[in-house]
Parts: sequence; C-alpha cells; structure tokens
Amino acid sequence: MKRIWTPAWTLFSGGWCFLLLAGFHLLIDVLGWRRWAFWLIVIGMNSIVAYSMEWLAAGFINGALETHLGAGFFRLFGEPYAPLFHGACTLFILWLILLWMYRKRIFIKI
Repeated sequence: MKRIWTPAWTLFSGGWCFLLLAGFHLLIDVLGWRRWAFWLIVIGMNSIVAYSMEWLAAGFINGALETHLGAGFFRLFGEPYAPLFHGACTLFILWLILLWMYRKRIFIKI
C-alpha cells in the first residue's frame, strides 16, 4: 500500500477529495438538499461510536448473522459477492444501532 502513495498520487486523490467535499457542500449546505443525506447524518452524529463498533462489535454481529441466517444465505447473489453482501448486512445492523442512538438523542463526543 505504501508504494502507491507517491507525491503525484497524493495530490491526485487529495484533489478528488476536495472536489467531493465541495460538491457535497454545494448540495447540502448551499442548495439545502438534505433529505438524501440522512443516512450519513446518522453516522456522523456518532462517528466515534461507529468507528468503535466496527472494531468491537462487528465480529459478534458477523457471527450472529451466520448463526441465524446460515452461511449459505450470503451466497444469494453468488459466491464472489458473498463477502460484499455479508459486509453490507453487518453495516446495516451497525447503522440501525446508530439510528436508535440518533432517535434517542444519545450522542457520544470527546
């Protein structure tokens, strides 16, 4: 991974990040289109919890999903997409926990 971080790549990827930030600022803050970004707001209000849950609870959630749904469930879209579908299901459960915290107005900040 370190080999691709040349100065040119750093400037290229940094430029794309700034363009995306400017585009999101235009859409959300300037034009007021906020409804589509609600799922990002839920994550952003408890971003420290989201990061911690990924490290602390994702393994438990993965195991629980395989126990209750079976390992074959994740091959629904084919073997190559099983890890992607499994990760998406885990992310959805983590997001539901963050949504519950958002609705209860539980915000963890440093």
